[in-house]
Amino acid sequence: MSKSLLSRLLLSAVLLTQVFLVGQASKPAGQKKTTPKAAAASGPVIATPDSLKWADPPPVLQPGAQLAVLSGNPNGTGPFAIRLKMPDGYKIMPHWHPTQENVTVLSGEFHVGMGDKFDETGMHALPVGSYAAVPARHHHYAVAKGETVVQVNAMGPFKLIYVNPADDPSKTK
Repeated sequence: MSKSLLSRLLLSAVLLTQVFLVGQASKPAGQKKTTPKAAAASGPVIATPDSLKWADPPPVLQPGAQLAVLSGNPNGTGPFAIRLKMPDGYKIMPHWHPTQENVTVLSGEFHVGMGDKFDETGMHALPVGSYAAVPARHHHYAVAKGETVVQVNAMGPFKLIYVNPADDPSKTK
């Protein structure tokens, strides 16, 4: 098989996958809104800014942010990629995860701190293009400066455990 034919077949497969994913993401009016799901890891995933399906984040995060699943299943096992869009001043109180968290800043400015107490004076400013890898079980916290979008890559299942259980918004409902 020639390289040109192989390239055309691969491009066709990618385009068909994208059309399928866009079609699957559309829901008729009146259906229950759920956290978006992305393609299984067995095939290619193409995500463009205009194709992302933003939804409310899980209850373990404060209301006001929006979340889009790019690939994988944050609630399942294996790798996943999500984007979190936060308004100016959005805080994530001190917490940890059982797996390493890899964060890339796509827009805005994300300020991160390490430790058990939220302290803006010791935070590191991460401008667009910055990357942070936070080891499993490491206590950290964050705040968005301006509307901020970060991409998080990690291994599922996603869990966020607050250092102070009173900070967990899912426990206050």
